[in-house]
Amino acid sequence: MKRNQFKNKLIRGEKALNGWLTVPSSFVAEIMASLGYDALTLDMQHGCLDYADALALLQGLKGHTTTPLVRVPWCSPADIAKVLDAGAEGIICPMINTKEDAELLASYVRYPPIGKRSYGPIRASLIMGDNYGSYADEEILCFAMIETSLAVKNSVSILNTKGIDGVYIGPADLTLGLTGKKYRFGFDRTEKEIISVIQELIRLAKESNKFIGLHCGAPEYAKQAVEWGVDFVTVSSDARLLKSAAEQSIKDFRSNY
Repeated sequence: MKRNQFKNKLIRGEKALNGWLTVPSSFVAEIMASLGYDALTLDMQHGCLDYADALALLQGLKGHTTTPLVRVPWCSPADIAKVLDAGAEGIICPMINTKEDAELLASYVRYPPIGKRSYGPIRASLIMGDNYGSYADEEILCFAMIETSLAVKNSVSILNTKGIDGVYIGPADLTLGLTGKKYRFGFDRTEKEIISVIQELIRLAKESNKFIGLHCGAPEYAKQAVEWGVDFVTVSSDARLLKSAAEQSIKDFRSNY
């Protein structure tokens, strides 16, 4: 039996750091895993990853203590089952807007009788043990993304859905959903109306005894989010970190020549 270290850390009430993988390179995944993230999320929605890429990245993470999560493209039983069978230890699912959406998501992550997941953990059982099926329901994390006005409206029922471990806030889409194109696109919202919604979601998550995470662009903002009460934060991504480091390196050189 392989325990989900990220989940255990959240249960203990410790704040956790999640990384974000968008580049289809197992070597990049290995580099990120070696740096001390509590979890790394493979982004199959907006990243450059297909299933074969995701499998290679999951293999690249093997041997590290970092917990592998996957943001699936949509609430699809096929997508969710494939990455769980490949060894993902948690699912982040976009655009969960209603209790019915949340119930479907939870059912795709859990085996019968509580869910609808088909049995066939071809790689998961190889790396987590032959008894994988007997404990997977308890160890796998299931996060519903809150990123629309409808999801905010239904947040209490989403949070109280059986099988949903918590919610993950996508601030870019959340801002679009609540205000249209009134504000700039992106993370790290500073608008009072958006911050108030984020803080209310944090309050509701605590009230429901569920976990809550927030996608951030900068570590300074992530620290603020932790002070608000989020359980885990994502700071940037492999592609953004590479771009910013390269930009700074070029800037430092060009400043002298």
